[in-house]
Amino acid sequence: MVSKTDDIPASVPDCNPVDLPRDGAGDGAQQGTGTSKNGVKESCGCAGHSADTAMVNGDCAHTEEGESKQDGNSEADGGEDSNEQEVIVIQDTGFTVKIQAPGTEPFDLQVSPQEMVQEIHQVLMDREDTCHRTCFSLQLDGNVLDNFAELKSIEGLQEGSLLKVVEEPYTVREARIHVRHIRDLLKSLDPSDAYNGVDCNSLSFLSIFTDGDLGDSGKRKKKGTELEQIDCTPPEHILPGSKDRPLVPLQPQNKDWKPMQCLKVLTMSGWNPPPGNRKMHGDLMYLYIVTVEERHVSVTASTRGFYLNQSTTYTFNPKPANPSFLSHSLVELLSQISPAFKKNFTSLQKKRVQRHPFERIATPFQVYSWTAPQVDHAMDCVRAEDAYTSRLGYEEHIPGQTRDWNEELQTTRELPRKNLPERLLRERAIFKVHSDFAAAATRGAMAVIDGNVMAINPGEETRMQMFIWNNIFFSLGFDVRDHYRELGGDAAAHAAPTNDLNGVRAYGAVDVEGLYTLGTVVVDYRGYRVTAQSIIPGILEREQEQSVIYGSIDFGKTVVSHGKYLELLDKTSRPLKVQQHKVLNEKDESVELCSSVECKGIIGNDGRHYILDLLRTFPPDLNFLPVDGEELSAESQRHGFPRQHRHRLACLRQELIEAFVEHRYLLFMKMAALQLMQQKANKDSNKTDVPAITESSQAAKDSVDATQTTGAAVSRDSTDPTDHSTSAAPQMATESEENSSKPTANGPVDPTGTQNGECKSPLEDPKSREVVLNACKAVGSISNTSFDIRFNPDIFSPGVRFPEDTLGDIQKQKQLLKDAAAFLVTCQIPSLVKDCLDHSTLPMDGATLTEALHQRGINVRYLGSVLEFVDKTPAKAQLEHFYRIGIIELITRCAKHIFRTYLQGVELSALSAAVSHFLNCFLSSFPDAVAHLPPDELVSRRKSRKRRNRVPGGGDNTAWASLTPSELWKNIAAEAQSYYHFKMQCESVDQVVEKYGLQKTTLLREISVKTGIQILLKEYNFDSRHKPAFTEEDILNIFPVVKHVNPKASDAFHFFQSGQAKVQQGFLKEGCELINEALNLFNNVYGAMHVEICACLRLLARLNYIMGDHPEALSNQQKAVLMSERVLGIEHPNTIQEYMHLALYCFANGQLSTALKLLYRARYLMLLVCGEDHPEMALIDSNIGLVLHGVMEYDLSLRFLENALTINTKYHGARSLKVALSHHLVARVYESKAEFRSALQHEKEGYTIYKNQMGEAHEKTKESSEYLKYLTQQAVALQRTMNEIYKNGSNASIMPLKFTAPSMASILEQLNIINGIIFIPLSQKDLENLKAEVQRRQQLQELGKSEDPAEGSPLELEDKIPVD
Repeated sequence: MVSKTDDIPASVPDCNPVDLPRDGAGDGAQQGTGTSKNGVKESCGCAGHSADTAMVNGDCAHTEEGESKQDGNSEADGGEDSNEQEVIVIQDTGFTVKIQAPGTEPFDLQVSPQEMVQEIHQVLMDREDTCHRTCFSLQLDGNVLDNFAELKSIEGLQEGSLLKVVEEPYTVREARIHVRHIRDLLKSLDPSDAYNGVDCNSLSFLSIFTDGDLGDSGKRKKKGTELEQIDCTPPEHILPGSKDRPLVPLQPQNKDWKPMQCLKVLTMSGWNPPPGNRKMHGDLMYLYIVTVEERHVSVTASTRGFYLNQSTTYTFNPKPANPSFLSHSLVELLSQISPAFKKNFTSLQKKRVQRHPFERIATPFQVYSWTAPQVDHAMDCVRAEDAYTSRLGYEEHIPGQTRDWNEELQTTRELPRKNLPERLLRERAIFKVHSDFAAAATRGAMAVIDGNVMAINPGEETRMQMFIWNNIFFSLGFDVRDHYRELGGDAAAHAAPTNDLNGVRAYGAVDVEGLYTLGTVVVDYRGYRVTAQSIIPGILEREQEQSVIYGSIDFGKTVVSHGKYLELLDKTSRPLKVQQHKVLNEKDESVELCSSVECKGIIGNDGRHYILDLLRTFPPDLNFLPVDGEELSAESQRHGFPRQHRHRLACLRQELIEAFVEHRYLLFMKMAALQLMQQKANKDSNKTDVPAITESSQAAKDSVDATQTTGAAVSRDSTDPTDHSTSAAPQMATESEENSSKPTANGPVDPTGTQNGECKSPLEDPKSREVVLNACKAVGSISNTSFDIRFNPDIFSPGVRFPEDTLGDIQKQKQLLKDAAAFLVTCQIPSLVKDCLDHSTLPMDGATLTEALHQRGINVRYLGSVLEFVDKTPAKAQLEHFYRIGIIELITRCAKHIFRTYLQGVELSALSAAVSHFLNCFLSSFPDAVAHLPPDELVSRRKSRKRRNRVPGGGDNTAWASLTPSELWKNIAAEAQSYYHFKMQCESVDQVVEKYGLQKTTLLREISVKTGIQILLKEYNFDSRHKPAFTEEDILNIFPVVKHVNPKASDAFHFFQSGQAKVQQGFLKEGCELINEALNLFNNVYGAMHVEICACLRLLARLNYIMGDHPEALSNQQKAVLMSERVLGIEHPNTIQEYMHLALYCFANGQLSTALKLLYRARYLMLLVCGEDHPEMALIDSNIGLVLHGVMEYDLSLRFLENALTINTKYHGARSLKVALSHHLVARVYESKAEFRSALQHEKEGYTIYKNQMGEAHEKTKESSEYLKYLTQQAVALQRTMNEIYKNGSNASIMPLKFTAPSMASILEQLNIINGIIFIPLSQKDLENLKAEVQRRQQLQELGKSEDPAEGSPLELEDKIPVD
C-alpha cells in the first residue's frame, strides 16, 4: 500500500527534503527486487483513479448531515459537505520515465504527475543498485530539475523521457547526509532502534512465521499439497490446559538480525573540523574507519567525493594517500579497500529490499516494546552525535535551525479546505506536523526530567520550575503556587493536563476557522507528568494578567469577556454542547461566557485568537463531586454516589454527553409523537375537556417509561404527581409531570390549559408548537421550539457566581447534570455489561477494556462500580473473563499510582535497582524482597553539600529501599478502596492470583506497559520463595508514556463508512471500490502506516476473500498484520485478531503449515495477554482444531476442539448455537477416527440444540439429523464387520469401510462458518435478481413505504457468527 506520494512532508515552512529518508524508507522499497515499479503502483491504485471515483464524493455527503441533524445541523459539517459535491478526480494517470544512473543500466520508473522531483530522489536512494548515492541532481536534456517542482509542471517531461542522474559536488551538509544515509543502510536490518524506541522504529515478527513474504513465493516452495511433511506439533506451552506461560517466544529470533558485519568502526575523526588551509583545498570533514580486515584508514570527505588521506590516530597528514581511491560515494571507496565490505554490503542490500516495506517504514508515533533481548551496544557515530546535539535528527539542515512549532501548527490549520484536494493537503500537513511535534515534545520532556535542560526560573524550588527547549514550553504536573488548592492540590494538578488535552482534542475536531489551540502533549516519565505546549508568540514577554482578554486566571474571581471570542466560541457551542451563560465578576457585573471560566483567551503577537486551559470543556461529573445541599437522583444514590474523589476536576466524557443527548432526543421524539397522536384522537372525539390531554401526556410519559428497559434517568419513585414538589431533587419524569399533570391538580396554571382552542393564537399551528414546547421542557432542552441540549460547564465550580436573573436556568442545568450522572450509572454501565454478555464487546486486556469503557463514555474511575455491577449480574459466570480483566486493570492502575510517587524519590543512579525492587514486591512470591542499594563506590562521600538544583525530587534518597511486599499490597488494597471504592482483600500477590484466577505474566505486561518499564526477555521464576524474581540487570529501560492528539483524515473516513454501509447492504463491488478509495485517501493523509489504514486493509482483505480473490486477500491481510504489529504492538489484541484472519486466508490458499504457525502464534499471544479462559480462545481453538483435522492430526485436533466446546459452553450457555456447532465439529473428528459412538453422542447434543432453538423444519436441524443417520449407518456397518471377524476369525469377508480424510473444501467451509463468513451459493442470474431486488427495496425504503430491511442481502459480514 505504499503509494509513493505517502511521504511528502507537510507543506509547511520546514519542508525539508532530508527529513525524508527516515520516513520514506518505504517509498520505493518494493522496486529493489528488480520487478518493475509498475506492479507496485497498480496495487495501491495510486496512479490513475478512474473518473468514476468522482461520483463517490457526492455520495457520502449525506451521511454526515444525517448524523448531525439531531443536534441542529451543525454548521461546520454542513458547510464542508456541500463542497463535496464538486466532481474531483484526485490523480491523473501515471506515465513511465527512463532513469540513467552512472555505472548502471537505464531502468524504467512509473511516476505520477502529482509527484515532486524530490520523490524520484527518494526512490533512487532506496533502490538496491543506486542506494549509495545521495548527492546528485536529475537532468532532462541537460537541464537540472528543481527538487520541489511537480512533475506535471516540467516542460518536455513525458512518457519515455530519459532522466540522467548527475553527481553533484558535496557541501558539509551533503557530506553529513551521505554518511548518515550510509550508516542507515548498514543498520537497516538491525532491530536495536526498535528495542530502544527511537526514530519511530518498532518490531514486527510476522515474516518469521511466514518465512518471508507470503504471496507467490509461499506458493512456489510447496508443490502440491504435501500434507505428510507438515510438522503440526504445537509447542508444549500452547496446548490447552498448559499452565506454563513463557516470555521468550514473544520475540522469536530472526536469523536475518544476526548482522553481517560490513565495517568494524565508522566514526567522525578527532581531526575535525578541517583547519582553514585545508578548507581551502575543499576538505569538508574527516572520517575514521576500521574495516573487517582490521585495516585502519582515515578518509577525507571533500567537495569532489571521498578519498584516503595519510593521517593516523596521532599525526595529522591530510595529503591524499597513494592510491587515494577518490570516489563520489563512500560505498564505492570502501568496496575498493575492503573485499569483505563489498561482499557483505551487497548481500545486506539484497536482504534489505526483500523485506516487506511495512517492516521498515517509520510509524507516525513511537511504539515502545516492554520486553527486549540482551542487545550488544555497538559503536555508532551518528547516534553519538545526535545524543549530544540538542537538535533533533535532521533538523540541523533546516533553514532557521529550530522549528517554530506554534507557527507550523497554526499555519497548517489555516490552509484552505474548500475541496477534496485542498482538504487532503491540509489534513496531511496537520498530521505530519502533529506527529513531528509529539516526537519533539517527548524527547524534550525526557531531557527535562533527566535534568538536561536548564529551567527558565532556576531560582525556584525544583517542582515549580518551567522549561523551554526547542521552542516548546514544559511544565511539571505539580500544584505550583497553590493554584489548585481548592480543587485537590497535586492530584488536581496531575489530572488537569489530561483534561486539558481532551479539551484541545475536542476543539481541534470541531475545527472552527479563526480559533486556535496550542499543540499539547502530556508525557509521563519516571514518575513525573510533564505537559509540553507550543508557545503563543509574545506570551513570554508580558504578564498573564495583561494578556488574558477572555475568561479568568483565578478560577472565576475576576472574569473578563470579549466579543470576538464569544463569536468564535459560539460556533463550537453546538457541536460541543456548551451553553452560553453569564457569570458575575469581582465587581458583581454579569459577564457573558461561552466556555468554562478557566478557559482563557489570549491574542498572540501574531494576531491569532488562542484559547488555552481547556480542562473544563466538559461538564463536571456529579457522581464524584459531592456538593453540600445538593442531592443526586435516587438511581445514583442507590449505587452509592456521590463519592469523594481525589480532586474536583472529574468531568464527564464527550462520548457520554453525546450518548446522553441522543438518548434524550429519542425521548423527545416519542413524547412529541404520542402527544400529537393524542391530539388527533381528541379532535376526532370532538374536543373533550382539559383532563383528557393531561392524561394523554401522562400516558406519553408512561409509555416512555416502559420503553426504558433499564429505567434509566426516569424516576418511577414519585407516583403521585403532586408529591414531588417536596423532593429536593426533582427527577426528569417528575419535572415533565409538572408541565402536564399539574393543571389537573392545581387548576389550569400551565399553558396546557389553553390547548383546546380557547385561545386561537395567530401562530401557524399552536397545537403542534405546544407539543414541541412540552417535549422540550420535559427533556431539558434550552430552546422551546426545537430540541437542543447544552451544558453549562461552570455549574458547581467553586468560586463561580451566577447573576440572580439566571438562577432558574441554573436550576435546570443542575438537574440536567444530575440526569447525565444518573444516565451513566443506570444506562451506560448496564449496556456495556450487556454488550459483553452477548459478545459484541470483547475486551482482552487493559487497553481494550479501557477503550470499551470510553466508547460508552464511562470514565475509568467507575471501574470499581462496573466490577460491582458485574458481580451482582445473574449471568456472572458468563462474564468471568470481563471481571478478571477488570480486576487486573484495577490492580495494575493502583500499583501505577503507587509506583509514580515511589519513583519520584529515586535518584538516577539507583533507578534500575528501585524498579526491580518494586516489581519484586509486586509480583514475586519471595516474602522478604530486599533492595540492592547501589554499591558504596558510587554513593557520594560528600553527602552534606546538597546542591539546590537537582533533578525534580532528586536527593540521595533511599526511602524506596524499605518497601516490602506486604506493605505494597496493603497500599494497593487501600488505593483500590479510596480511588475505585472497590473492596479487595489481599495481603500478597499469590493470594490475589489464587482468588481471582490471574496470571503473573499478564500482571507484569500490564504494569510494564502502563509505566513504560522495559524488561529483559527471559523466563522469570515468580513463584520461588527463596530468591526474588527480578534483579537490577533485568530492567533495561524506562520509556515515556505519551498522550497526544490524533488528527483525523475526515474525507477518507467518510469514504470508509460509506463503503462499510454498502457492504452491509450487500453491494460488495461498490463497497470494495469505496474502501479502496478510502485507502488511497488515508495513505495520502497519514502516510503508509496508521491504525485506520490497518482497519481498512483488514476489511478489504475480507471483501477480497468473499469475492473469491484469495491471493489478493492474503496480500492485504499480510499488510494489515504487519501494520498492526508495528503501530499497535506485537501482542496487542488487534494484532491477535489479524493473525487469525491471515491464517484463514493462508489455509484457503493452500498454505497449511503457515496457517497453523499463525494460529499457534495467535494462541500464544492470547495466553500471554489474557490467559486461556476467554470466549475468543474458543474461536482460536476451533480454527486450530479444524486445520489439524484437515491435516489428519486427529488426537491433537480433538484437544483443541474439545477445549473450544468447553469455553463456548461456559460463555454462551449450553443451549447456544455456537455450542451446537462445536459439538458438530468434534463429532466430525470422532467420525474420522471411526469412533462412531462418541461422534453420535456429540452430534445428538448438537441436534437437540438445533431442534429446540430452530424447530424441526429448519435446515440446520435437518442437516444434523441427516448426519446422525449417516453416523448410525457407519456405526452399524462397523459393528457388523467386527462381529464377522469374531465369528469367522481371520478368513472373514470384510466389507471395506469408508474412512475418508476430510476434504479441504469441507474444512474451509467450516472455517468460514466459525469465522462468521457465510457464503450463499448463487448463480450469476440469482445475483442479478438479488441486486435488483435489494435496489427496489431501497427505493421503497427511501420513499418510506417498506419497513422491512433487505433480508436477501447475499451475505453477512460480521466479525462474529450471526447465530445466537
